[in-house]
Amino acid sequence: MAIDKTYPEIRDAVARLCARFPGEYWRKLDHDRSYPTEFVHALTEAGYLSVLIPEEYGGSGLPLSSACAVLEEIQHSGGNGGACHAQMYTMGTLLRHGSDEQKKHYLPQIASGALRLQAFGVTEPTSGTDTSRIRTTAVRDGDDYVVNGQKVWISRTEHSDLMILLVRTTPREESVKHTDGMSVLLVDMREALGNGLTIKPIDTLMNHATTELFFDDLRVPVKNLIGAEGAGFKCILDGMNAERILIAAECIGDARWFTEKSAQYACEREVFGRPIGQNQGIQFPIARAHIQTEAAALMVQQAADLYDAGKPAGAEANMAKLLASEASWAAADQCIQTHGGYGFAVEYDVERKFRETRLYQVAPVSTNLILSFIATRELGMPRSF
Repeated sequence: MAIDKTYPEIRDAVARLCARFPGEYWRKLDHDRSYPTEFVHALTEAGYLSVLIPEEYGGSGLPLSSACAVLEEIQHSGGNGGACHAQMYTMGTLLRHGSDEQKKHYLPQIASGALRLQAFGVTEPTSGTDTSRIRTTAVRDGDDYVVNGQKVWISRTEHSDLMILLVRTTPREESVKHTDGMSVLLVDMREALGNGLTIKPIDTLMNHATTELFFDDLRVPVKNLIGAEGAGFKCILDGMNAERILIAAECIGDARWFTEKSAQYACEREVFGRPIGQNQGIQFPIARAHIQTEAAALMVQQAADLYDAGKPAGAEANMAKLLASEASWAAADQCIQTHGGYGFAVEYDVERKFRETRLYQVAPVSTNLILSFIATRELGMPRSF
């Protein structure tokens, strides 16, 4: 029997679960800058954070499009999947490039919730989105790598047991290609913290559990190397493409939440003796946001289908992320405009979601870098950097 790639049963079940965590729950977390532990536990127990893990390891063995459905519905319900989405997109690196021993050891524990894989350590203060210029190094010393360096804008490290970490094992200037010489390590945060790893929280516009990491002679067992030494960039790309597709799905959920909120308020709010939604100046921008969202959703589905089929999906993942993030931002902006002053009131949840969805114009990859990628890789234009 063919699988319905829209996953209506999963969507309905996730929506019911999210109904147990209404706006008041998220507003309090936002106010207190707290992590949604109860929500993450509920998702884990229901099996939604392990949908990508093969059944032999305790997961559902479903494709990426199913994870898109889960995250989209979380956002559509007014929640924030950013608290746990890394557990899905890091699977692209671990499942495709991890050894049998690594998968047998870690995946069942991740699927059961005994371990959290929520951290993805790539970005650095001096390199930004130029990943090839990372400076965090890992030097082989017997059965260990000794790691030194710094990472920044790494989310959920304080709430994760494991982290996928990108390091340099060969200097950039000694590598044939600038993307060579990088390797991926699976770091046990429980052992690392205080033994060469220091975590410093960063206070940001939204409640995203973001941190800066410092590595000082951190020892990581060689057996925790994912893939081949020096070939880490290729391994990490699978995680990056999955990340962009999943983030795009979240943006679709956000956009639908904003648009439905706008339309409902426009029908209920009366000014000058009539609903404001009767005015084309209110109607048309909301309708445009809806159209933009549905068009972006098709791009997200196409990118997920390519990824699930094991085909190259870099361009599509980037396009999906750009289109979806712009759709969510347009819908968010119009939602504020439709609500007027009430859009800034905490109790309406609009301002919280407005702050949260703005992130995706910048991370996990900026809009300008996506445009550069498409211009050079798809259209054959010369590189600007």
